[in-house]
Amino acid sequence: MAHEDHGAFYDRLELRGVSRRDFLKFCGATAALLGMQQTMAPQIAAAVEKAAASKLAPAVWMNGGACTGCTESAAQSTNPDIAQIVLDILSLNYIETIMYAQGESAEQALRQTVEENEKKFVLIYEGTVMEGWEGNALRIAGKPSIEELLEFAPKAAAIVAVGSCAVDGGWVRANPNPAEGTGVSEFLARNNIATPVINLPTCPVNPEWIVSIVIDALILGGIDETGQVTPALASKLDRYGRPTFIFGQTIHDNCPRRGHFENGEFVYAFGSVEESKGYCLYPVGCKGPQTYTNCPIVRWNDQVSWCVESGSPSIGCGGFNWVDQNAPFQ
Repeated sequence: MAHEDHGAFYDRLELRGVSRRDFLKFCGATAALLGMQQTMAPQIAAAVEKAAASKLAPAVWMNGGACTGCTESAAQSTNPDIAQIVLDILSLNYIETIMYAQGESAEQALRQTVEENEKKFVLIYEGTVMEGWEGNALRIAGKPSIEELLEFAPKAAAIVAVGSCAVDGGWVRANPNPAEGTGVSEFLARNNIATPVINLPTCPVNPEWIVSIVIDALILGGIDETGQVTPALASKLDRYGRPTFIFGQTIHDNCPRRGHFENGEFVYAFGSVEESKGYCLYPVGCKGPQTYTNCPIVRWNDQVSWCVESGSPSIGCGGFNWVDQNAPFQ
């Protein structure tokens, strides 16, 4: 890469408020999240820089039945935020919740991106696939939302299902499920669409997970030129399509309150002395022991906090069909 290209990349980051030091810190955090040695940070930085200088396949962010919580989680992340990084890596041509274009111009941008980049673009899908009432439980651009997914999913190189709703139907799927909500993987399998799907559950998704998957899949070669998951990336996915470096250990394994659990120090009522001391929340409904995510390590909002650290029991949103399985909540 030419020196001027090297400088131009960091100039672009500086304009967005991201220093070279911040970027290298981000690459180090990404290496750790991907289960790599910290010494890999410069290689990740070089790969991202090289990718940003070339014409990469774009991404589109589509929504099914969603509260847009995952978009909010992603858009408001920091150090550096997902827009600052991903928009420099990819051309995010369509993200309906926060994009400037609306109506026909927005739909035109989506369709043009898909048609010009078949088997090259990444489809990020947020929200439940709603099949109820003959697909009319959710309509987008005047037609059932499932029609766009059926049309565009086979043309994508890969799909990243972000948040519990996209992974397994989430809240919408909860009994009695009148909208017939389901997850992307299940819906595509029933319709014989073989596009690889990487599942990132929780409610909402953690933006650092999205960025790490984008980098692993597109920048570090996890998805090959034919749109197939490589053996290297496949080895990091469990049978549910979740990355094991994110969903390989329980919350309980890494919980900062684990010591209180071992000592038999529990919270039995909110507002109690035990709660003020930060004791284990298992008796008041914490699902940490059976929920597989690295939330205690990565956390949210620039790694400031997460649900248990803020005083709430884990409700197990990293699991499957968690609303029905884990209700009632405390």
